[in-house]
Amino acid sequence: MFKTATAAAALLGVTLMFSPMSAAAQATLTPERVFADPDLSGPKAVGAKLSPDGTLLTFLKPKLSNATVQDLWAVDVKGGEPYVLVDADSLSSAGKELSEAEKARRERMRVSARGVVAYDWDSSSKSILVPLDGDIYIVDRATKKITRATQTEGDEVDAKLNPKGGQVAYVRDQTLYVQDLATGKEIAVSPKGEGVISYGVAEFISQEELGRYTGYWWSPDGSKIVYAKVDETPVDIVERFEISGTGAKIIDQRYPKAGRPNAIVSLFVHDMKTGTDTPLDLGANTDIYLARVNWAADGQSIYVQRLSRNQQTLDLLKYSATGGAAQTVLSETSDTWVELHNDLRLLKDGGFIWSSERDGNNHLYLYDKAGKLVRQVTHGDFPVAKVAALDEAKGEVWFEASYKTPIEMGLYKVAYTKAAEPVALTKDGGWWATDVAGNGKAFIGTYSDPATPSQTALYDSTGKRVRWIEENAYTDKHPYFAYKDSYSAPEFGTMKAADGETLHWLMLKPKGFDPAKKYPVIVSIYGGPARQDVKRAWVSPANRLFQEAGYIVFVLDNRGTPNRSVKFQRAIYKSFGGADIDDQIAGGKWLQTLPYVKADKIGMMGWSQGGFVTLMALTAKDTPFVAGAAGAPPTEWGLYDTAYTERYMSMPQANAENYAKYDVVNRLDNLKPNSLLLMHGMADDNVILQNTTRVIDGLQKKSIPFELMLFPGERHGVRGNAKNLFRYRLYLDFFARKLKDSE
Repeated sequence: MFKTATAAAALLGVTLMFSPMSAAAQATLTPERVFADPDLSGPKAVGAKLSPDGTLLTFLKPKLSNATVQDLWAVDVKGGEPYVLVDADSLSSAGKELSEAEKARRERMRVSARGVVAYDWDSSSKSILVPLDGDIYIVDRATKKITRATQTEGDEVDAKLNPKGGQVAYVRDQTLYVQDLATGKEIAVSPKGEGVISYGVAEFISQEELGRYTGYWWSPDGSKIVYAKVDETPVDIVERFEISGTGAKIIDQRYPKAGRPNAIVSLFVHDMKTGTDTPLDLGANTDIYLARVNWAADGQSIYVQRLSRNQQTLDLLKYSATGGAAQTVLSETSDTWVELHNDLRLLKDGGFIWSSERDGNNHLYLYDKAGKLVRQVTHGDFPVAKVAALDEAKGEVWFEASYKTPIEMGLYKVAYTKAAEPVALTKDGGWWATDVAGNGKAFIGTYSDPATPSQTALYDSTGKRVRWIEENAYTDKHPYFAYKDSYSAPEFGTMKAADGETLHWLMLKPKGFDPAKKYPVIVSIYGGPARQDVKRAWVSPANRLFQEAGYIVFVLDNRGTPNRSVKFQRAIYKSFGGADIDDQIAGGKWLQTLPYVKADKIGMMGWSQGGFVTLMALTAKDTPFVAGAAGAPPTEWGLYDTAYTERYMSMPQANAENYAKYDVVNRLDNLKPNSLLLMHGMADDNVILQNTTRVIDGLQKKSIPFELMLFPGERHGVRGNAKNLFRYRLYLDFFARKLKDSE
């Protein structure tokens, strides 16, 4: 292995900086300041949108006094200062209790804020729909007057304006309604939902694992609505406790565990004029997933993506809006799984843009109206992350991709009618998230890099900045500015996996780093298909706490993490706990070779999938990890849900050996005593608490000492400054006792 850090860096293609900072310029970051308002990363704009007429920008912004509450702001495109359009405190109450359905929906969408969490412009640009705490409000753009559209005992959720204006649709008490905004008259579009039957909603598994959060779709002219019927009769009831600080209740949750039945989903087209419903036949096999629904621009056709239960076949079906048999336009197949996407873009001539991983990376393809392939649009050793827009007038498609390196993300455009190379619309060097408006007339871009906190601006079609939406200027007035010289920037590098695949890593070195000394290491991990962690992006101040405490922080994206080739991502198929854990073990052993690392003081921390990886790494034979903090971990994949688990592990009935092999409880004999901090929310409806209680039981039966922390009232994530302050104090205390030399 490598004799020195310099030699290692030379082989890994990085430059190590050994220039300790001036002590006079260093400020001390504390947990109390990290988990307090205002946010140390500065103000941010969330959900920015351009009005349909292109003249006003709107966005959500957390309050400086309470970052968990968002207001709706606006700013004129041509100039002027941003202003508050909707102050959430004027409409909302902190004590408002949301319905169980709305709480679950927000949990699925990972929405942790309160106040204004969503909004939508009407097509005329004259008003804005604002759902807030279960009710619906309409904001008049000209007068800024706010009118309350609903005031019922139930929560109105997933509200959407009729594309032609004048009406709003929403779901209340499992039933789809439409209200006339001029008269306030409400009609039920669907039959009444009750018990196990719901209309207009996305079932649990679609929200949690398929990225589909709605169950109804307006036609472009507003004359029809496609809606889903969800029948949860076949789904097992999981009886779980929801334990808070003031008591407990039992929740009978319909939770589809791996290998068990899913909900049955069917589709109907509702004609707003006649009030009639026409069913759309999804096929004789009801054990499928309704993945996506799209209307053609002319409103005459409906495109439905149907995913097989084993997720190895994705069919694109086309229906007439008046009913009839489906036409199978194309089918994607895989011997592992077909990755879902939102990249279908329908052309006026009936053709479409589609993304596929068939050449080893996710790329874009052009099809004609008959479903015949015309050409592959993008090529190369990189995956397209998403289609951002389609400019039919110029024959161009806009897309986001890590075009040059997996650790940067940018926006590009390319001709789809002829062979062409992509043109960059954003600068290199960091990570972009974009929202393209007007089919390529402008875009809203949010950018960050290790030296630049998140900044949001409006850009024209060439990538030139038109104006700031939230500049978040990194000046002496910025909340983090006092600490900017205290902690070193992340260093990036690569190493090789056992099969030769390139793995990317980042490293944060401790405050006042001295290459002649040795330091303990904390490996921060997620490690699953849902998230990439190694990015040239702003570093969370929470991670800086470990630099302050004298640790090296190391992050390695193992095989199976996203934004890489098909080969890289599919290495985990049927074996969660195989290649992914091998890579983390290899990363730990590489760290042991570095001259400034204490080889016997390497720990790991992770939440959710990261909790699973932590437990698996701690229980691997000859592991380099001596301590770990595992939060909300799935510990036996048969306890987790169908779509996620079966996508990566196949059915328990077909892969029983590996389900047992990668069951944490079956590996506990390898766990060193007093090396584990186990954590879980006591109201978790995603990774249910049984995942942790079975490990507690197993450790107690084997008399293996460990540490435990439960969070009353918390679901899958820990929310709010107070509890996260506690959580990070807990991390710091645990690792100080496990990784620091006793004095």
